[in-house]
Amino acid sequence: MPPLHELLSHLDGLLRPEAFRDYGPNGLQVPGRAETTHVVTGVSATAELFERAAALRADLVLVHHGLFWGEPAGPITPALKRRLKLLFDHDLALAAYHLPLDAHPEIGNNALIAARLGATRTERFAEHRGERIGVIAHFDPPRDRDALLVAIRDLTAREPLAFPAGPPHVRTLGIVSGGAADDVQEAIALGLDAFMTGEPAERIMAIAQEGGVTFVAAGHYATETFGIRALGEILAERFGVRHTFVDLPNPV
Repeated sequence: MPPLHELLSHLDGLLRPEAFRDYGPNGLQVPGRAETTHVVTGVSATAELFERAAALRADLVLVHHGLFWGEPAGPITPALKRRLKLLFDHDLALAAYHLPLDAHPEIGNNALIAARLGATRTERFAEHRGERIGVIAHFDPPRDRDALLVAIRDLTAREPLAFPAGPPHVRTLGIVSGGAADDVQEAIALGLDAFMTGEPAERIMAIAQEGGVTFVAAGHYATETFGIRALGEILAERFGVRHTFVDLPNPV
């Protein structure tokens, strides 16, 4: 049974959270058992995820979206109290990695999406708080735009919202998972053929059409399952712990 601190030390070394000025704390957010045999991963720190983790007799819950946001943290609401109580009652540790997981060049959400869409090479893209967290996926030969949209649908298991205003063959696709609709402006400035994120915004349709870029919103949740699942698999392989990814789909 590896100590919890060894697992978290490995993740900290892999993701370098100290390099990011994030919107909330990365790493351990709530302490639990000192040793770990079962890690549950999920996208967001919700009561339902904690209940599922407790039923699975997990020791550590590892998420992309943690419990605490903003500086300073606000008062404890009834919803946050319930979530914390579940963790305390079941002695569950909680750790979260946000921007560091988006940005990782190999196991980050954006890098994994690019690889699974068949990118022949990538480069960093889309600065958030001083660090580029997205990627530009290059396709050689170019991908048929409609076929690429089908591939995105199959990868995320949901129908994307698309404004197909770019060229019919896609050589370059900017990718920033989650809620990064306004990064389409950088995609336009760089002359990219297409841009993919999780959530849309009302203003984006006109921006994409006038900028001549295909905009794709494939779901905030759906675009952020990849990195956290990869982290769990890494811990299972390195430390011999059990790993379960708990899928709690969100239509947003």
